[in-house]
This record gives sequence, structure tokens and C-alpha cells, in this order.
Amino acid sequence: MTTTAHTTATPRGAGIAPSQRRADLVPKKRRGRASRAGSPRKNVLGGLAGYIWLAIIILPIYYVVITSFSEQGAFYTRNPLAPPANPTLDSYGLVLQSGFFTYFANSLIVTIATVIVTTIVCLLAAYVIVRSNAKFVRATYSVFLLGLAIPLQATIVPLFFMLGQVQLYDTLWAIILPSIAFAVPITVLILVNFLRDIPNELFESMRVEGAGQWTILRRLVIPMARPAIATVVIYDALQVWNGFLLPLVLTQSEDIRVLPLALWNFQGQFSINVPATLAAVVLSALPILVLYILARRQLVSGLTAGVGK
Repeated sequence: MTTTAHTTATPRGAGIAPSQRRADLVPKKRRGRASRAGSPRKNVLGGLAGYIWLAIIILPIYYVVITSFSEQGAFYTRNPLAPPANPTLDSYGLVLQSGFFTYFANSLIVTIATVIVTTIVCLLAAYVIVRSNAKFVRATYSVFLLGLAIPLQATIVPLFFMLGQVQLYDTLWAIILPSIAFAVPITVLILVNFLRDIPNELFESMRVEGAGQWTILRRLVIPMARPAIATVVIYDALQVWNGFLLPLVLTQSEDIRVLPLALWNFQGQFSINVPATLAAVVLSALPILVLYILARRQLVSGLTAGVGK
């Protein structure tokens, strides 16, 4: 008796999911590209350019700092980028004994007064501009923006004449008042753009609860606008602290001199003593550096506000 075995051939591809069969039809190169598409690609050239730019920025700062600790006699004989063999603080002592504290105090007074007055006035102005629909207010905002088109150099002669007429020439007020005027336009612009992003529902809810304008400003606007306030404070402080033209033209006495003008004087006084000149530069940059470190988070938040909108 012969037994015949019937073998049933399984069709090719039977028992395989349709999605798997479609995947088998895709070439391996295309599948590799698709798998790599979801993962971020490394920007090697961008990273290299970033490191090069970082080196360009850090190298002058490094040179200034290490040179300020060098001896005057060894400055011209050592490698300019090598750390000093015998670090010393003699240059810093020489700068501090040359009236640095007086110049530092003058710059501090001018900067603090300008920043406080500018921030308060511009915050109040920005709040009124954002919350008011009056045509007069919109026209006032346009006048503020016109101040951005007026260069400082074009106002030096009128300022010199007016400050002389009111007996403010050669005083710290001769620097403070024009600095406030030139800081107002950009400060109002930054604060207005930031306050416009505060939801209107928050203002309405506080009004329903019976809060007045000053209460809303104190409890809502100031806390939410803290990043913008930190931004304008650091920006205005940097502009006033480094200001050179106003002190040069509007002051004359040595006891009224501010740090940028004093650095120019140090450069002439210590024309051969390069470490002492650079020590004065380091000392003058420290306050702004400390201010940035203390408010860097608020500053970044203020500069990136609205980027994702």
C-alpha cells in the first residue's frame, strides 16, 4: 500500500504582517535615512565656529587680567599670553592711591540715580500707555519713540549751553539729567512691549476685586514685569557706566570726574605702566560684572520674552 503525501506549499509572504512586508520592500539605505531622521544631527561646523568665537572674546579678557597682575619691569620681557612668573598687586595699589575711589563713587552716584529715576518714570509711563486708549497717550508714545532717532552727539552743544544757563555745568547733575533723557526712549519701548503680553483677564480680575491702579501696579505689573525691569536696569546701567562723551564735555573738575574719564586720565598718567592701566580697567568693569551675575536669570528671561509666541 502506497501512501501519497500531499505537501501544500506555503505562499511566499504568507503569515507576515502587511506593514512588515512593506518594510521589506524598502531599500536598506532609505530605511537608514528614515531612522536617522528622528535623531538630531550634530552641527560640527556650528560648534567649531562657536568655540572660535569664544576664544576671540576670552583672549583679550584673559590678557587684560593676567597683565594687571604683572610687574612693570617684566611686562616687556615676558610672553604676553603667559601667566606672570611673580604675580603682584602693586598695579592695583597704585590705581587705588590715585583717586580711584572718588571716581568710582561719582560713577556709582550717576549710575544709580539715572537707573532709579529712569526705571520708575518709564514703568509708570509704560503702564499708562498699555492700559489707556486715549489718543493723547498714543501720541505721547510716538514722541518717546522719536527720541531713538536723536543721536547724543547732536545735542552736546545745546546741552552745554542750557546747563551753563541753569548753573549745573561741572556737576554730577550735568551727567545725570541728560543720561535719564537718553535712556527713556529705549526703556519705555522695552517695558511697553513686555507689559502688552500680560493677559487682560488678570487686570480685569483685580479690578473686580476692587483693586486700584496703584495696587494693580504693585501686585501685578511689577512682579510679572520683573524680567523686563532687570533687562532695562542692566542695559541702562551699562550705558551710563561706560558713558564718556557727556562727562568729557559737561564736567571739568577732577573731583567730579567719573570712571570712563578717569581711565582716559590713567592712560595718560600711566602711559608706560601698562599693568596699572589694565588694573584700572579691571576695577572699573567689576561692578557691571557683579550686577550681571546677580540678575542674569531675569535678564535672559526679559531678552527671550515672547520668542516662542
